[in-house]
Amino acid sequence: MGEIKVSPDYNWFRSTVPLKKIIVDDDDSKIWSLYDAGPRSIRCPLIFLPPVSGTADVFFRQILALTGWGYRVIALQYPVYWDHLEFCDGFRKLLDHLQLDKVHLFGASLGGFLAQKFAEYTHKSPRVHSLILCNSFSDTSIFNQTWTANSFWLMPAFMLKKIVLGNFSSGPVDPVMADAIDFMVDRLESLGQSELASRLTLNCQNSYVEPHKIRDIPVTIMDVFDQSALSTEAKEEMYKLYPNARRAHLKTGGNFPYLCRSAEVNLYVQIHLLQFHGTKYAAIDPSMVSAEELEVQKGNLSVGQEEQ
Repeated sequence: MGEIKVSPDYNWFRSTVPLKKIIVDDDDSKIWSLYDAGPRSIRCPLIFLPPVSGTADVFFRQILALTGWGYRVIALQYPVYWDHLEFCDGFRKLLDHLQLDKVHLFGASLGGFLAQKFAEYTHKSPRVHSLILCNSFSDTSIFNQTWTANSFWLMPAFMLKKIVLGNFSSGPVDPVMADAIDFMVDRLESLGQSELASRLTLNCQNSYVEPHKIRDIPVTIMDVFDQSALSTEAKEEMYKLYPNARRAHLKTGGNFPYLCRSAEVNLYVQIHLLQFHGTKYAAIDPSMVSAEELEVQKGNLSVGQEEQ
């Protein structure tokens, strides 16, 4: 149990990348926690947004690998926000504080939905240059919880945790996936009642993405073919919403492929970001490009890109 938490990689990450806490709202109880790694000269980094159960460090394998290749990567943990507009306003203030005009967003599950809502919110003055949507959705009604969304704030933490755990894989999984689930359960335990209640509210509050506002943004849809919390209908809806999106399919990976299939996820992230190399929206240090491109080519041969 808890293999990831005691792994050398995770301990190296925790000892070398500092966790920063930033307040951008008038309410000083709203604290953004983030890891910011890689070259500060990059003005259009890749930002990771976690799922309901996640903290910023669930993306430690992406941070370690991508910064090693010369990318600037930021992984976030949200403050307590109770509606999408409030989240978008807070996130915009955070980007202003970090002096980032445009960013690439990788969102997992709820993180992917919030990434789409933020792109939609800022469509008149774009702040999102591209999107990677991992096991994500475009309409909260798929969870059939919109009627309970307004009562999560009343529920005790143990009940909220039970709701989230109900979406975790319960069948037989390979040891690496089992470790990923253990790690996410541990992260879930670290979240307080208001953090969990607010995230579940954002996850289930009646809302959907308006695709006409974000149709010009390059998108990669990353999903898994094995069991995950997302239904086939939700995945099909995403494909319909973004007909020109690149598709990154993983045969297995469950709900948390960034933890248990990190090599494949990191490769697809690189492939997505390659299209911006040589532009002012590159997320990578220009001096690292040639070496990094070779890595992608090598990895491409071994994994094989499944793209439509």
